[in-house]
This record gives sequence, C-alpha cells and structure tokens, in this order.
Amino acid sequence: MKVAIIHYWFISRRGGEKVVESILKLFPEADIYTLFYDKESYGDYISNHSVTTSSLDNTFLRKRYQKIFPLYPTGIKSLKLKEDYDLVISSESGPAKGIEIPNNCPHICYIHSPMRYCWGFTNEYLNTLPKTIRPIASYFFKKLKAWDITTIDNVDFYIANSFNVQKRVNDFYNRKSDVIHPPIDLKLFDTKLETRERSIYLSFGAITPYKRIDLLVETFNKNGKKLVIIGEGSEKNKLKAKAKNNIQFLGSLEWNKIQEVFSQTRALIFPGEEDFGMIPLEVMAYGIPVLAFNKGGALETVVENTSKTSESSGLFFTKQDSLSIEDCINRFELIENDFNKTWIKSHARKFGEDIFLEKFQLLLKEKLNL
Repeated sequence: MKVAIIHYWFISRRGGEKVVESILKLFPEADIYTLFYDKESYGDYISNHSVTTSSLDNTFLRKRYQKIFPLYPTGIKSLKLKEDYDLVISSESGPAKGIEIPNNCPHICYIHSPMRYCWGFTNEYLNTLPKTIRPIASYFFKKLKAWDITTIDNVDFYIANSFNVQKRVNDFYNRKSDVIHPPIDLKLFDTKLETRERSIYLSFGAITPYKRIDLLVETFNKNGKKLVIIGEGSEKNKLKAKAKNNIQFLGSLEWNKIQEVFSQTRALIFPGEEDFGMIPLEVMAYGIPVLAFNKGGALETVVENTSKTSESSGLFFTKQDSLSIEDCINRFELIENDFNKTWIKSHARKFGEDIFLEKFQLLLKEKLNL
C-alpha cells in the first residue's frame, strides 16, 4: 500500500510523535507530510522516510511555531500529496486533518484532541497572554476555529486517543470515533524494579501553561519538600525565578539520566488536565505511583483503589490548587509503603505498544477491509 501520514509538526519528541513512530511500524514505507520538521532537535526517528514540509518551514517561523497559529491553514494548504495514495492517516491536535485528500482515498484521523485553543480551552490560553494582546489572539482563535470546522468532514473516520477525547470529538465535531489508547514503549518494562530509598517528587513533561506546573512550584515553595522538574517550555524561566532551593529544574535529559531520577522518585505529580497523557504510564512502567488531577485522560490511566492500595497506581486531587495538591501529598505519605510497584508496572503494561498496534490493525481491517 502507498500510505501518507500527516502530522502537525516534528519539533520535539512528545506523545503525538511517539504515536506516529508506532504507526510507521505498520507502514515502514509511508511518506510523511508536516508543517515543520526540525531534524537537529528531533533526532533520527523518522530519517528513513520521505518527509515533505510546508511553505512555513523555515528557521525563523519554526522557532515560533506555536505563536504563528493563524498561519496553520496556509501551511496545510501548501502541502500537496505527491502520489496517488491508497490510504492517508492524519495525526491531529492541530490542523493536520485539513490536508487536501485525493478523490476516493480513505482518510483516517488519529486525534489527540480537537485544537485545545479553539475548542474548550480558549480562555485558559488567552489568560496566559498579556491583556493588550488577548483581543487580537481571540480574533485569530475564532478564525482558526471557523477554518477547523470546514475540515471536520475531510475525514472518513476518527480514532480518538482516549474516551475523554472521544467525548470531545462527539461534542465539538458531532462525529463518532473509536478509541485506541496511545502506545507505551515496551523497552520501559524491561527495567528491574528497585527498592532503594526515594526522596523526591517529580514533575515530568512540557512546562507550558495548561500543564499547571505553577501549582507545583507554589505547593513545594510552601512545604519545603524536594521537587525535581524535567522538561522545557515557555513557562520554565518564569517558574524557575519563583522557585526556592528545594525545587530543581533539570531541563531536557537523555533517557538514561531520566531513569536515574526515577530511581529516586516517590511519586509523579500530574496537575494538568490532559487529553490522555502518556507520561504517567511511562513513569508507572517503573513502578512509580502518580498523584493526578482527577479530570481528563488521567481518569483512564491512574487507578485509585481506596479499599486496596496494593491495587492502586496513584491518588487523585479534586481541585487545581495548592491546598488540594498538598492534601493529596499528605494522604500519599500516610500509605506510601502500601503501593505495590509490581502491580503498578503490570497495570501500565496493558497500554504497551504491541496492544496499540494490534488494535490499530484490527480497526483498519474492520473499517477498510485491509
């Protein structure tokens, strides 16, 4: 089969990119189309594929890719499929599904979320901007939303990354979707569980406004406990300036260094409302519990069993505020030794890449008779 895969961008290697890399294992000769591709920062993960980028892909715009969202439709329109493909797969939480599809070519959209800044979370994004800029940004968000509506029926069928996103697809797009949870790398489950003394709490992932890492800085500034923050993002410098000495920002790390941090970690704290969230599962693969905000994708990955902690993978807090997080930490420390690392790891294994690939293939056969 001739297959084209469209992904919004390859700048850093996060959850959406890992999903694409897994799909490429089913279609090793697929061509890739994307708005932006930063080969130096992304690495060699897709270097064996033909990668076509949009008219926006230059050094100046690539460095500002999140700020130039009004130009996304222009970029997608500039991407022209080079061949007569048998199948098009878009990986979507931005404008990818809007690519022009040849007549009668089936188009599957694996959707991580309808664009958050257009659907459901617009005010959260606007509130992070200076007040003078908000009216302008609001205008362009509305324009982008209007364009996004025109691309909804460009897709034959949707695959949502979670039941959370499935509901959004139904609410915002009025389209049905199947659910296949994202793949967790099987290599993560090869690591032997350690029983050494652990002394730190962990935040891991992009440091952007909706991740709410600001709440962790506020909480740990007050309680004085050790917090390690792994990741980069627009909020990093601002939060680092506010943080006390018990909070350490490590930036981006190689995986072997991340594993060293895991070996010292009591629990991951996950304060944002995620579409799905692969990082909690990646951390659970090492037997580490997760303390999470009880909304969004975390409800599908974190198990809180109040009657039997040995069959729990973490605890929830009910509000996105410092008091709720501190209460959750205190509850966790009372029962910390009751968590079963082996059970947590086996729970995360249910989301392994092999299961993702099997479900994806079965769904293609069902929908397209492939």
